[in-house]
Amino acid sequence: ERIMPLARPTGQIPEATWTLGFREMTEPWKGALGCLGVAVFFAMTIGIISWQALEQSPEEWVLRGRTGGVLWERRRGALLLRALPTGRTVAVIAVGGVPAAEPPPPRDRCWHDGGQFCYAWEEDAELRLSLEPPPAPATECYGVRWTPLRPDVMLKDCFSMANVSWYGGASVRAQRWPLNGAESPAQPFVSGDFSQNPAGYGPVLERYFLGSTGVTVTVAPDVPLFLSLESNRHFCLESPAGRAAAPLGYLLCVSPDHLVPAQGANPPSQLFPPRRSPIWRYYGPAGSAAKIRRGLRSLAKRLKRHRLQEGVLALGERCTTVLAAAVCPDRAPPERRKRQESARAWDPSLIAPLQLSITLSPYISIASPLFLRSLRDGETAGYWLSLRPPVPLLTMWKGRLCACLNVTSDAALSWYLARARRLRQTLGAAYMVFEGAEGNAFLQQAVPPPAELAGDRYTRALAAALATLGNATVISAGARSSHLPLFVQMSPLRSDWSHAGLKGVIPSVLHYSLLGYNFFIPDAVGGSLASDAPGDPELYVRWLQIVTFLPVMAFSTPPWLCCDAWVLNLTRQCIQRHRDFVVPLITKYSEEWLHSGYPIFRPAWWLSPTDPTAFTIEDEFLIGDEVLVAPITEKGQTWRDIYLPGEGHLWMDTNTARVFDGGTVLRNYSASLTEVPVFVK
Repeated sequence: ERIMPLARPTGQIPEATWTLGFREMTEPWKGALGCLGVAVFFAMTIGIISWQALEQSPEEWVLRGRTGGVLWERRRGALLLRALPTGRTVAVIAVGGVPAAEPPPPRDRCWHDGGQFCYAWEEDAELRLSLEPPPAPATECYGVRWTPLRPDVMLKDCFSMANVSWYGGASVRAQRWPLNGAESPAQPFVSGDFSQNPAGYGPVLERYFLGSTGVTVTVAPDVPLFLSLESNRHFCLESPAGRAAAPLGYLLCVSPDHLVPAQGANPPSQLFPPRRSPIWRYYGPAGSAAKIRRGLRSLAKRLKRHRLQEGVLALGERCTTVLAAAVCPDRAPPERRKRQESARAWDPSLIAPLQLSITLSPYISIASPLFLRSLRDGETAGYWLSLRPPVPLLTMWKGRLCACLNVTSDAALSWYLARARRLRQTLGAAYMVFEGAEGNAFLQQAVPPPAELAGDRYTRALAAALATLGNATVISAGARSSHLPLFVQMSPLRSDWSHAGLKGVIPSVLHYSLLGYNFFIPDAVGGSLASDAPGDPELYVRWLQIVTFLPVMAFSTPPWLCCDAWVLNLTRQCIQRHRDFVVPLITKYSEEWLHSGYPIFRPAWWLSPTDPTAFTIEDEFLIGDEVLVAPITEKGQTWRDIYLPGEGHLWMDTNTARVFDGGTVLRNYSASLTEVPVFVK
């Protein structure tokens, strides 16, 4: 046998025939052959890439639970929340602030934990998804946590409105239901006053959004948050620009049975009744305590003359301040104070059987003797918010430069509440209204707030303190305070037919109630005592027909000042209907709210959660599950289309006793100016 050598012997490689032929080629042929080779190479490369693109799925599961999961969509750079086993996409979240086109690979940092997914965009941000304990057995929840890896990275997640109606979040100037029709630039998620900032967010907001697909979005309370709304496209959660490594975190929950998920706010800790009698706001003379007393007595006599003698006369903050200064001055010698009180004492019998409501705020004018004394007194200097003690933080309130109560000081709160109780007792007030609870005084002055007052924490802290005054207390804002036994004053409305006026009442009712604020006082539309022009009687009547079915009827304009005698008679009938029919009904569903957290005032989709027609109805509302109210909100109309929810249910018109099937639409249903369509299930 011949043994093959282990190594090739050195020497020249024999020349192949094709090599010799190539050498004999002319230069043009060599160039042509080279170009052909390059073309073949590129064709093969494109073919391989195309094959990979076709073989590779555009979507990739990154976290999967029992009843759903989260996918990454490569084309849009978006997270998809999908329900199983139907495969229905319930939310599409476009990712901003990171290279969206870069697809995350399989789990890298959390591969050992099947309940988490972690991925880091190098030098940009880190994403962590996790399965979280659900609030209910049929619900599955996913935690989403973004952490920026550089101080200049602004995180932004946008929730698509395509095929999804969204509810909750923030109130806006021209309230819409759903939120899809609202528009707002990116701004801090903090309650505000529309009179100062019409483009800002309103007095009631919660970090809770509900989608018509059965998905909820709950933003963690410790997350600095900006919110933007782009009409019919998306709403976006953003981390503030310029903050060092501000995270963005929220909880996604989906209910596979498509029922309404867990509510956005906790039910109250105790039950408090709706108002059986109306509120009449006083806009009379306010120059002195004597003029206010005469004005109140005159208004009370007019109400008695028109057989409207039950209710509450509500003083604004200015009148309350004038009356309080006369009746119970803060600092006076005891002997002098006693003489003043006997000479100027307020006698509640002047307006009996009507009761009195007074208005306070956490603001104090820097020109007031009380504030000036506090600057001289070292013990009370900490009663006001300050940039650095003892320099107070000054802000504008009703055209005056003011200091604001320091709600982080126990001493300041104790002093403020004691003063409010003393004033209530002295004036015999049945109700106390607290304005100015909305907003953040530091943000208004473009000053970073301390951690304990970041975001909406001022509103929350003030609400918690005011709740100790009892369930006859009204506050002007709400943020994470729906569990407190407080009435909430709705934001002011314009006296017109727009969404900033009459059309915005029902969307606001549904918005407040969904977020857990079921006991609210709606603002009045239809006329104003500040105007010499007579009000619009039709607008007044259509407003009256809506507020009849709400917790409190509050009037800014008495009916005899704007309308004919028949409107006065209609007002009496509506007050009687509110007292005899609506109040017992609200009291009944208050018990359900207390135990289940279900809102008292419900949208049409509450009984038709799978009917897309019900998702956008904003001019009807349910009281519980048994009464449907469908008022007229268009000027000059005496008919409307009415959606009756709940397929399989029957609805009876309380005006005609006619019965109709649920799950249907009544076309051109008659409703004269003296009628409001109300159906009982």
